[in-house]
Amino acid sequence: MKPGVRALGVAESYRAEQTTLAGAVVRADRVADGFAYATATVGGLDATDAVIDLFDRLDREDARYVFVAGIALAWYNVVDLRRLADAVDRPVVSVTFEASPGLREALAAEFDGEALDRRLETLEAQPPRERLAVNDQTVFVRSVGLDAGAARDLVRAFTPEGGRPEPLRVARLAARAGDDLRRAE
Repeated sequence: MKPGVRALGVAESYRAEQTTLAGAVVRADRVADGFAYATATVGGLDATDAVIDLFDRLDREDARYVFVAGIALAWYNVVDLRRLADAVDRPVVSVTFEASPGLREALAAEFDGEALDRRLETLEAQPPRERLAVNDQTVFVRSVGLDAGAARDLVRAFTPEGGRPEPLRVARLAARAGDDLRRAE
């Protein structure tokens, strides 16, 4: 991959009713060159809209891909990767960092009725997770707009060391700093 190819990484940090989402535009050669923030409701259903808003506010046509750290942000605020990819007109890759049996049981333990149904409907419409070895780590990847091979190549190209793609690593740091600032106000 060419060193100047850019991707937007979106990660979160939360401790209260709202999560701080940070977006970091990072080049494949590890240079960060853009940041934006948004918020989503903890336990809500607005994470997808918040990520779309973050992308729109950045106004970075040069960001060719979107990485999202996970699929259930802000305590089960499920991101609709397909709707996100359609809205931003970019391939979207969700990366998680731990094996899990899935979210169905966890969602059923926390929600019921319409709240559960909406989350399950969104979750079940997403592509399946695929295990991927990256450097000395294992991550789990879902992708929309890329076939499985291209998604694997993209994650590896943006992960020079460890298992966290650089756009997500930088976005996570920015989200924590933004959350600290928000809480201090």
